[in-house]
Amino acid sequence: MSQPIIATYGHGTENDFLLLFDPENKISISASQIAAMCNRSQGIGADGFIRICKDGPHWFMDYYNADGSVAEMCGNGIRVMARYLVTRGLQPEGIFAIDTRAGVKHLRVPLNDDISVNMGSLEVLANDIEVECNGMKWESGYNVNVGNPHAVVFVDDVDAVGSLKHAPTVRPRELYPDGVNVEFEQFTADHVVKMRVHERGSGETQSCGTGVVAVARAAAKHVKDSLPTKWEVNVPGGRLFVEIDAHNNGILTGPAVIVKDVQIEEFLER
Repeated sequence: MSQPIIATYGHGTENDFLLLFDPENKISISASQIAAMCNRSQGIGADGFIRICKDGPHWFMDYYNADGSVAEMCGNGIRVMARYLVTRGLQPEGIFAIDTRAGVKHLRVPLNDDISVNMGSLEVLANDIEVECNGMKWESGYNVNVGNPHAVVFVDDVDAVGSLKHAPTVRPRELYPDGVNVEFEQFTADHVVKMRVHERGSGETQSCGTGVVAVARAAAKHVKDSLPTKWEVNVPGGRLFVEIDAHNNGILTGPAVIVKDVQIEEFLER
């Protein structure tokens, strides 16, 4: 009998992932197999898939969206991966680095508390983005790069946006040849905002780490906030904090939970 192939299910503010420990990158998995595993009706169900590899001195986050498409990185996913590494004894708690397609990210990982990750320098590339969704249109949105692309618009009420089952239309389209994450942001108090998100390749999720950082940076830009600054961002799945330092680096802090192990070999035979 062949050895079972085990993945681990975890989440950060209910943004959930399947993690596969494959340090030598030996397990062959296709985009369709990832999509089958992440399918909530017929599979295990998750917003994304993370293969944990080792490439050089750092662990590498090989990240995929729920539809099997490749993504640069994931702010919630990298915290869940870091929690996995520490709780499984693969990495001591403290400060360490994880490599991603968006570069090396440094994390502070206590054993049982919230995890912080330095997402690096944030770029606000434009503030003339237009988003259309459910017959409504918002203009003067922000194009923010957090290692992956985000279109952020401000709304009076995030709940009034309606269903985010389908991807909103974002213009100019040519800015996003590989698709874009779209955030709807509502101011609720001083340095406090609410957010909903449609993630490319996954649909609406309960949280998006890079999206949380993007809305904090857009909010600071929108109100002409001086740096350094700190924002609280409330998502359907919980609460996260973003510090933007004097050098425009975004530090994301929030929970990361390991839930259970699951067998996935049946999905690899399809």
